[in-house]
Amino acid sequence: MTEREQFFRDVNKIVIKIGTSSITRKGCDHTRENCNIDPAFMESIAFQVSELRKQGKEVIIVSSGAIGVGLNELGIAPKPREIPIRQAAAAVGQSMLMQDWSRAFSRYGMKVAQILLTYEFYSDRVTYLNLRNSISTLLEYGVVPIINENDCTCTNEIEAIFGDNDKLSAMVASKIDADLLIILSDIDGLFDRNPKTHIDAKLLTIVKKITPEIESYGGDPTSFKGVGGMRTKIKAAKICSMAGCYVVIANSDVEDVILKIASGEEIGTLFLAERHIQKNRARWIILARASGTVRVDAGAKAAVLGKNSLLPAGVVDVEGTFDRGDVVKLECDGKIFAKGITDYTSEELIKIKGVHTDQIENVLGYSNYNNVINLQVIYGNLRLI
Repeated sequence: MTEREQFFRDVNKIVIKIGTSSITRKGCDHTRENCNIDPAFMESIAFQVSELRKQGKEVIIVSSGAIGVGLNELGIAPKPREIPIRQAAAAVGQSMLMQDWSRAFSRYGMKVAQILLTYEFYSDRVTYLNLRNSISTLLEYGVVPIINENDCTCTNEIEAIFGDNDKLSAMVASKIDADLLIILSDIDGLFDRNPKTHIDAKLLTIVKKITPEIESYGGDPTSFKGVGGMRTKIKAAKICSMAGCYVVIANSDVEDVILKIASGEEIGTLFLAERHIQKNRARWIILARASGTVRVDAGAKAAVLGKNSLLPAGVVDVEGTFDRGDVVKLECDGKIFAKGITDYTSEELIKIKGVHTDQIENVLGYSNYNNVINLQVIYGNLRLI
């Protein structure tokens, strides 16, 4: 048994992220910069997913391509800067994309479901739990969930946050406790330098830990159609590593690439998962968007890092507007060191910052809790995500 076969022998739930360049590459005229969907490629994905399903594995797809396909359908040059144009293109392209996915999977007797997400689903725990339940139910009924970013309702998120869905696929994999994320693109994996400009670039077949050196290998986007360069893929691998999920970056041109990866063949670059896996609630806090910042003194920071509660006496300043139960960042000396769930609103915290616990009721006229933050999560290596 090979090393990868050992790693993947218990893999059951798989997320497959398919980049724009993979979905459209074979149908693209690079001279006219057209982005046509490639039905043959989509059918090959459907076939491989059907084979994995026969093996008892659960599969979720994160599909890019809506904006590129929509731009082509509207006759607009790729990558216009105007967000409304990209939103309109996404609305047009998404329906076309789903029609082709539905057609491809129907050939193998499978149904698909469209799920469009925005970044807010990571920050609202109820929404996140509802999403988990929806995906679980779809999988139970044999439906293949196909996820994409809801570009037509987003403003600042197009290209700026997810980056051709690399981060989106990692967040989804983390949230649903996937065992393996396969990122398909138009590159063979992670190289120690750009293989398009350096003929001596070496492919890394395995990455045991994402170090600053590994991060330095991330480059610019690999093609004009997709926006997710290697840098966003490395960040995606960091998210999955924390969740105990393996990541493989591979070239979609490899025949039956998904089946070969799942069977343990050495294709692309494998990022190993951390042995210590954060609990779901802790992962949610780390990955959720913070509503504000609570600045604390050195003593309070030491208490938090020692897994003690944050008391109001240690709070020196409050930034942003937030409610009870919101996720906030904890900052000391200008550096973010943790995140947590606040028991007080920003308005309340401003009033009680620096006071002793027994004075809370005198200041506010009531007391919710003695502590300010009821759960802390240290950022550690995730501070850049």
